Amino acid sequence: MRSRLKSVRTACLAGAAVLAVSAAAACSSSSSSPGTTSTSGSPSSAPVKTGGSITALESAGYSGAWTSLDPAADKSFAALQDFNTAIYGQLFELGPGGTIIPSLASGYSFSPDAKTVTITIRQGVKFSDGTPLNAAAVQYNWMRDMGPIAIKNGVNLPWLVPTQPAPKGAPPGTPTPALPSAFTVSGPYTIVVHQIVPNGAFIDQLFTSPGDAIASPTAIQKEGASFGQNPVGAGPFTVATNIPNEELVVKKYANYWQAGHPYLDQITFKTVGSDEAAYEALLANQGQVYENMSTNALITQSEQHLQVEDNLGTSPYDLQLNTAVPPFNNPKARQAIYAATNFQPILQHIFGNRYPVTESFTGPGGICYEPKVPGYQEYNPTLAKQLIAQTGLDKQTIQLGTIALSTAQESMSALRTEWESLGLKVNIQSWPLGGLIAAFEANGGKSWQSMVQTAGAYDPAAAIGVNFRFNSKSPFSGVHDPKLDGLLASAQASTNMSTRCNFYDQASAYIAKNWYGPFFFTLAPVNVAVHGLSGPGITTPLASVAVVPTIPWEDVYYNPSS
Repeated sequence: MRSRLKSVRTACLAGAAVLAVSAAAACSSSSSSPGTTSTSGSPSSAPVKTGGSITALESAGYSGAWTSLDPAADKSFAALQDFNTAIYGQLFELGPGGTIIPSLASGYSFSPDAKTVTITIRQGVKFSDGTPLNAAAVQYNWMRDMGPIAIKNGVNLPWLVPTQPAPKGAPPGTPTPALPSAFTVSGPYTIVVHQIVPNGAFIDQLFTSPGDAIASPTAIQKEGASFGQNPVGAGPFTVATNIPNEELVVKKYANYWQAGHPYLDQITFKTVGSDEAAYEALLANQGQVYENMSTNALITQSEQHLQVEDNLGTSPYDLQLNTAVPPFNNPKARQAIYAATNFQPILQHIFGNRYPVTESFTGPGGICYEPKVPGYQEYNPTLAKQLIAQTGLDKQTIQLGTIALSTAQESMSALRTEWESLGLKVNIQSWPLGGLIAAFEANGGKSWQSMVQTAGAYDPAAAIGVNFRFNSKSPFSGVHDPKLDGLLASAQASTNMSTRCNFYDQASAYIAKNWYGPFFFTLAPVNVAVHGLSGPGITTPLASVAVVPTIPWEDVYYNPSS
């Protein structure tokens, strides 16, 4: 059984995927023309009101932890969607129902072989420093995204194959700078992307990459190393104050390209330590919105006093197993973990059965969703005990880690209890996002054994999609299998949606067959807001581009009297 979003977005991608210029052009021609108003959602909870200020609360364990707001230098780009959207805007937005909405770009088209993508940039847009946002500025950013700064920080545009050899002595899989020929400017507002393989997911991949956040080249050169603290974009807001890991204040950009937007005068993004702290702040009106509330009891309480929006999940909880090191380089040890793991009690007691169970790397809010996978090893404690004894897992201590978010920590603790009841010994540890990244990267990726993680994207080919956890070249993957890499590459390269999903189905079955990592359920991000605040993702649902939806802050308004 398969569930897909049946939407304008899906039809457009499928049309663009057909090997014909006319179909690709049809998708491009459906996009907004210069000067038109964004249709990224029609907030409906309260009458539209211009002006006012809000405080958006950000979790200290995820989006509220930042050191730099430079897209090319930021390892946690996907976690900082709120800030980047406010400051830089987006070339394209993922709107309601999965529609692709041109914003700073005005359209796109694929070549018949899907190797070349032509993007037109909206004319007349200026960065907040007064310099023009044009094709040359996009080229500058994309070259920088793929260049030495990005390499140093482990960030790259995964959808673009580099066109120059890796630096001498670089570790295998190191991303390399792209030559200028990778991105060519064919006109003042037209940039052409040249890829050496077909890629039907190109626009989707922008949603989760630094390539969707275009910074002012002039400001980058002027600020140098300080640009991450004083970023300049062409988004709806400009930075007023930036205190990393604590508070970011942005103010309305008066010359924003979209007439009448943004609605708000100011947004204060403020870090909070927990869901409980966020809930109390909302009740006291010390904050107006909190994204990704995951504590079930607080969600239930919020439904009595606040606005609660269940957005469309694309990111499953996944138990990652590192196949490069003992004990999970042994397939039977991995099968033992599958058989020893029962996610139903976790789903019931920690998450109140709010989320759909899945056996694959996608969710109901994304494309190619497959909740049941043939050959998937189900919970079987009898088999688990046999395999634990057979592989000697009971004679060692398993290291299990996760991010420092309360529900992830509770899930990890529950897993430890389950496993120890079957004879395993488990040591658990958690880190804030930066520490978690370091744990994955330590010792060339060979210091961790198992991790409870959430990752996924609207399109599995996006940067934080399936490749993030299962591709050999990802520093956040414990799997190193060329055959799986090939299946994922074939799915990404295909220009036909049915073909893409067929390859993803094969990849899901292959992951299950080799016990590369069991899946829990798909997180459905819950955004909680005070009454009177309206906007896409706040009072109307959005699909998650990566873990959570990207809120287009220019469309958010606050009418506290409603």
